[in-house]
Amino acid sequence: METGLKGRTAIVCASSKGLGRGCAEALAAEGVDLVMNARGAPALEAAAAQIAAAHGVTVTPVAADVTTEEGRAALLAACPAPDILVTNAGGPPPGMWYDWERADFIAALDANMLAPIALMKAVLPGMMSRGWGRVVNITSQSVKAPIPALGLSNTARAGLTGYVAGTARQVARAGVTINNLLPGIHATDRAVALDSAVAEREGIGLDDARARRCETIPAGRYGTPEEFGAACAFLCSHQAGFIVGQNVLLDGGAVNATL
Repeated sequence: METGLKGRTAIVCASSKGLGRGCAEALAAEGVDLVMNARGAPALEAAAAQIAAAHGVTVTPVAADVTTEEGRAALLAACPAPDILVTNAGGPPPGMWYDWERADFIAALDANMLAPIALMKAVLPGMMSRGWGRVVNITSQSVKAPIPALGLSNTARAGLTGYVAGTARQVARAGVTINNLLPGIHATDRAVALDSAVAEREGIGLDDARARRCETIPAGRYGTPEEFGAACAFLCSHQAGFIVGQNVLLDGGAVNATL
């Protein structure tokens, strides 16, 4: 399938590993030049070099914390007029409702709601003036079905989802689409952290915790960053121009819902 993405430029946040890396790889494979972001410079620079060598595209690493104004400014200085924006941030720590104080919620909102909104506000005017743009936000299956142990994530990502629902309809006429990808459990460091927390809490091994979680997924396995990235690349393609303000689950069927 011809995606029409060759020669485009994308900002991909939190892309040194995991789902962000999967999205960066998939876009690079379609000929998209990248500005990759993460907080840790060594891992980011290594990932950028590997992707550039593998796909022959220009890759610029920007090590910065985009939950801060300074971090976002550094990222946008490196790429002030992207065709594509992929927002992403690691999820807040698990826990229960009685564990969190106001500061915990503010940190979750900064990372998983306010930072993506600030980046969208910065790049959407340029996309609209050029008549084409794609924004993909990596959120969570928890916006469809809340996960009790991930209350901070439930809260922040639901807020981002509401913002996108309204904004996407306002910019679509200018040729700009905004959509959300909702991952379930994927084979990433985040999965290891969540499974490790379960293993410690319940006094079982990590492999047992992982196997137990797999039993709750109709597909019987964890997703891969590669298939997640392919879905991101499709939403960024010309063929996806009629998909507006949607929340696309990639969860192996874990969310048991008709709609």
